Amino acid sequence: MNSLAGRYALALLDIAEEKTALDAVAADLAGLKQLVLDSADLQNLLSSPLYTREQQVKGLSAILDKSGVNDVTRNFVLTVAENRRLAVLTDMADAFLAELTRRRGEVRAQVTAAHELTKTQQKAIADALKSSVGGSVEVDVTVDESLIGGMIVKVGSRMVDSSLRTKLQRLELVMKGVG
Repeated sequence: MNSLAGRYALALLDIAEEKTALDAVAADLAGLKQLVLDSADLQNLLSSPLYTREQQVKGLSAILDKSGVNDVTRNFVLTVAENRRLAVLTDMADAFLAELTRRRGEVRAQVTAAHELTKTQQKAIADALKSSVGGSVEVDVTVDESLIGGMIVKVGSRMVDSSLRTKLQRLELVMKGVG
């Protein structure tokens, strides 16, 4: 991990491990990443150079207080804000989670579904992937309604796309070839 996000993630990993807060920090970062993905205003706060450092710190501090994150996570995010590196905060979260998963010998799967998945459905996907991968699997689920139905599953460099959108696109190509 030579990238800026990777260096920050490794530093956070070391601190979280020292404070025995790895799981709490991982949960906090996953939740924070989802907040960023769900809010255009928060994305703007993180990436826009129009906000001063003080405005970014104040805004994030309020969000972190309301979210009830671990002190390690809070200190890290505010340090990132002070250093004006918020534009890559989600990359830092991804790098942290990926490295934590690697160190634990787990496999992380990215699942993009057309609709929100229940905990039971997520567990079923994790169990199915566990049997094919042969190890513990963490599932990250995102929703993309443009898929219409089905899902896209990425594990490492492998991807399975069973979305209805892709099936319709393939059908359209086949029909163009016939006509």
